[in-house]
Amino acid sequence: MVSLQLEGRTVVVTGAGQGQGAAEARLLVEAGARVIATDLAADMPAELARAESGPAGQLLYRQLDVSDASGWSELASWLQSHGWRVDGLVNNAGITQRSRLLDASVADLQKVYGVNVAGALLGIQSLAPLMGSGASIVNVGSVAGLTAHYPVAYTTSKWALRGLSQLAALELGPRGIRVNTVHPGFIETPMTAGAKPEFRQATLAETPLGRTGGVEEVAGVVLFLLSPLSSYVTGAEIPVDGGQSSHGGAKSVSDALR
Repeated sequence: MVSLQLEGRTVVVTGAGQGQGAAEARLLVEAGARVIATDLAADMPAELARAESGPAGQLLYRQLDVSDASGWSELASWLQSHGWRVDGLVNNAGITQRSRLLDASVADLQKVYGVNVAGALLGIQSLAPLMGSGASIVNVGSVAGLTAHYPVAYTTSKWALRGLSQLAALELGPRGIRVNTVHPGFIETPMTAGAKPEFRQATLAETPLGRTGGVEEVAGVVLFLLSPLSSYVTGAEIPVDGGQSSHGGAKSVSDALR
């Protein structure tokens, strides 16, 4: 029977030290996968440690700067040295920069693109050669990649990631490798914890479900896209945003007319 279980599969998750990435790594371990969790810290972050001895799968930690090509090469060589085929890659690592259009510098864009776009590209280039038919890549975008969101560097990087994802789905499809994107909305993470109260209130006002999301709710969609249940799904973009991107700004109009 086709299921969400990933026993015997090896999955690499970037940006796994906290928030969404840590939740994804923990859920994948529970589903039976061997998870290679990566982040900037030299040692395994505390948020990951409680999944280390999970009864189903296995969690291993590797330090990785996703914007560093040599780091990806070292990771690929390490995986090969263990004889492991890569069955899944979750390009979750991401950073934000909140400068507005007339204030953002080219350096701001380059820094954010280095992680959010180049990091995903390097991951695909490095690990796709270790993948076979049935492998799955999940890129973590954002509702900012579906809308005209205000932080210019972050927003443009997530729109660029959409293009990379679609191109990768096209190029890797003949090899049986699927590539999909999830677009989280306002999820309670360390990244969103610093948002201004006004941002929180305005975002919730535009979210039909009327609440923020949890990291486990994003992780569940990632698990689905890595599992055999989604074996004919590629090039898809799935918002996990409580409906925020669904109405094109019409919610405020609808609410005003009630």
